[in-house]
Amino acid sequence: MTVYAAPAFDEHENVVFGFDRETGLRAIIAIHNTNLGPAVGGCRMWPYPDEVAALEDALRLSRGMTYKSALAGLPFGGGKSVIIGDARKDKTPALMRAMGRIVDSVAGRYVAAEDIGMTVADMDEMAKVTKHVTGTSATSGNPSPFTGYGVFQGIRAAVAHKLGHNDGLADVQVAIQGLGAVGFDLARRLHDAGARLHVADINGEAIARAVDAFGAVPVDTHDIHAADVDVFAPCALGAVINDRSVGELGAKIVAGSANNQLAEDRHGAELAARGILYAPDYVINAGGIIEIAHGADFGGTHDEATIFAHLDRIHDTLLEIFERADAEGAATNFVADQMAEERFRAA
Repeated sequence: MTVYAAPAFDEHENVVFGFDRETGLRAIIAIHNTNLGPAVGGCRMWPYPDEVAALEDALRLSRGMTYKSALAGLPFGGGKSVIIGDARKDKTPALMRAMGRIVDSVAGRYVAAEDIGMTVADMDEMAKVTKHVTGTSATSGNPSPFTGYGVFQGIRAAVAHKLGHNDGLADVQVAIQGLGAVGFDLARRLHDAGARLHVADINGEAIARAVDAFGAVPVDTHDIHAADVDVFAPCALGAVINDRSVGELGAKIVAGSANNQLAEDRHGAELAARGILYAPDYVINAGGIIEIAHGADFGGTHDEATIFAHLDRIHDTLLEIFERADAEGAATNFVADQMAEERFRAA
C-alpha cells in the first residue's frame, strides 16, 4: 500500500498512521490542506475490511473537509481521522485515550471532532490527553441538530430552485436514507414543515419511531433511492450515487447529509445530464463544523442565534451554486469545487 498511489490522494499535506500495542488501536489521520487554518474534522470508528479501505476513507473525507470549511466561510483547513474497529464491540476508554495521544502527536495541525461511531463521551475521553479535540461536553457538544438544520435549509433551497416551491415544503415528498442522529433530526424538521416522508434504515427500531412520530412510509434499504419522490436525502454512508443507482433514481433532487455521496466526481455530471439537481454534500452538511467553529474551543460563546444565522447561509450558498451551474452549463459539484478552491488556494 502506498499513500501517493491511492486513488483519493490529492496533494495531502500529512498522513499519519497510528498504532497502540496496549489497546490494539489502529488509526489514520489525514491532513489535506491547512491554508485557511488548522485541519478540523471528525474522528470516525468503522470496521473497515482492511487499511486500504480505511486510508481511502480518510483521504476522501479530509479533502471534503477542506472544501466544506472554505465554502462555509470558516478559518479551518481539512482533516479527518479513522479508527479501524467496531465501535459497538472494540471501543474502550483506554482506546479513546490512545487515539487522543496520536491526535496530540501532530501538535495542533489537526483538531478532532465527533463522527460516525463516536460520541461526546468519547471526545471527553480523548480530551484527557490532548487539547486538540472539540465537541466535548464542556464545549460544543452534539453537532447533529445543527447538521440536520443545515440540511433542512439546503433542501429548502433545492426545492425552491428546482421545483419553484418558494412558499415552503408542504406536501413535498422526501425519501430519507438513514435515520441516525442527523437523519432523524432532519425527518422531524421536514415533518414539521409539512413534507411527506419515506424512510429506510437498517435499524428497525428507528423506522418504527419515524412511522409513529411522522407518519413516514417505510421503504426497503435497497429500494429507497428509487422511490418516486421529489427529494432523495442520503443520510447514511457515502458512494450511494454510483453506476448502478444513478439510473434508478426516482427523485428530481439529491440533497442529504452523507459525506462523499458521489462514488466518483463524474456521477455529478451524470445527475445533471438526467436533469437531477444535486446539492453538493460538503456544502449542505456543513452544520456540524459551523457549530464547532462558534464553540469555546475556537474562542466563541456558542451563541445559538449566531450559529443558526450562520447555518442559514447554507441556503444562500447553495442557491449561488445552482445559479452558477445553470449559467455555465456545469455540474453543481464541479461549480462547488471551483468556488471552494478559489478561496483556499488563494490563501
